This record gives sequence, structure tokens and C-alpha cells, in this order.
Amino acid sequence: MIDEKWSNFKKAFNNFSTADVAKFDEKDIKRLMSDAGIVKNRAKIIAAINNARQFLNMEKEYGSFQSYLDSLDKSNNYALVIKELGKKFSRLGPSSARIFLYSVGEKIEHPME
Repeated sequence: MIDEKWSNFKKAFNNFSTADVAKFDEKDIKRLMSDAGIVKNRAKIIAAINNARQFLNMEKEYGSFQSYLDSLDKSNNYALVIKELGKKFSRLGPSSARIFLYSVGEKIEHPME
């Protein structure tokens, strides 16, 4: 279902611009909740907004998100990184964290586990 609606998600979330999504407010949440082109889950929409804000905070604190990742212990197949990402980002479980790390070029083994 997500694949079918992916282009709608990109449009609804301003092409996934973290700077734009971080500025979303209640008006934007209402707009997204009424958008028939996306899966409407208020908790996930709020998490996406909060995660964009968190991402920008990490870039500000560390200079870049990659610098933040580089500051973490990547031994033991990223177990500690995955745990830390789960603490920092809303609604990000271990499987999604692995896929995310793989998608940003980290050398994680078995991203689908």
C-alpha cells in the first residue's frame, strides 16, 4: 500500500524536506489527516514532524547527521546505534532503524532482520 501511495507521501510532506516538515503545525496535521492520497495515522504524522525537528537538532549539535552517526559505537552490527536511534526518534523500531542505516550508506549487515 505504501508503494502505491509513495508519490502522494512525497508531495504531502514537501518531498521529505526536513526543514519544511519540521515547520509543520496543527494546520498541516489537519491537512495531512484529510489527504486521501496517504495513509492517515495521526501518531505517525506527529512522529514524522517531531523526527524532522530532532534530525535538524542533531545536525545543529553535531554539524551533520553523519557526524552524529559517526559518534556512536558501531560495533556488534550496529546494535547500540539502533538502540540510540530508537531513543532519539519517535516510532522508529529496530527493523526500520536497520533499513534506514542501510539506506544512508552505513555498512550494516542484514538490514532486513
